Amino acid sequence: MIIIDEKSIVKEYFNTTGFDRWRRIYGKDEVNKVQLDIREGHQQTIDKVVGWLSADGNLGQLTICDAGCGVGSLSLPLAEAGATVYGSDISEMMVTEAQERAQAQLSDSSRVKFETRDLEEISGNFHTVICLDVLIHYPDDKMDEMLSHLCSLAESRVILSFAPKTPWLTVLKKVGELFPGPSKTTRAYQHREADILAIFAKNGFQPARTEMTSTRFYYSRLVELVRG
Repeated sequence: MIIIDEKSIVKEYFNTTGFDRWRRIYGKDEVNKVQLDIREGHQQTIDKVVGWLSADGNLGQLTICDAGCGVGSLSLPLAEAGATVYGSDISEMMVTEAQERAQAQLSDSSRVKFETRDLEEISGNFHTVICLDVLIHYPDDKMDEMLSHLCSLAESRVILSFAPKTPWLTVLKKVGELFPGPSKTTRAYQHREADILAIFAKNGFQPARTEMTSTRFYYSRLVELVRG
């Protein structure tokens, strides 16, 4: 029996070939059409989250954990809008890039702190915990541990995005696997929404708002869950 250490695979990927690929996707450099589509889809998800939190009118009073922060695509606009943000990522390269972008882009970079940490190693308490486009790298048997830990960090709210498991998207995923790109990537896992919500319900959280972002190559269900 072969045991696959998904976290080691993800960490290695985002510290090597994956870092340059996703740094460009989440930046402004020239990319191919597929990468541009993913960039636009991811940015739509970011904009929706920033819109949700801004509409509440209390960003300046919030402490926010951005779990799996990548290069800071969400952390930076939230910090610029007045929130106190803690961002963590399993990849040291991603965190270094996020820190550099914070210094270059923010009027007050003290509002955001970045650390290299596995999701389950994050500690502390935050008003809102956010985890965007991270679950796609991990299988179902990791979900309970990961999501329950996020719940333990959140005083009031968790905002999460994941690739929903539907018959149509499963077919698209299988077709895509027939045409691998030039750079090796991690596995792409889909998750049933009912299974995700059941884990949150067990931890005392109920869904409040949902959105679906769909482009040609990017599919993401966004869910806001509040402590009951």
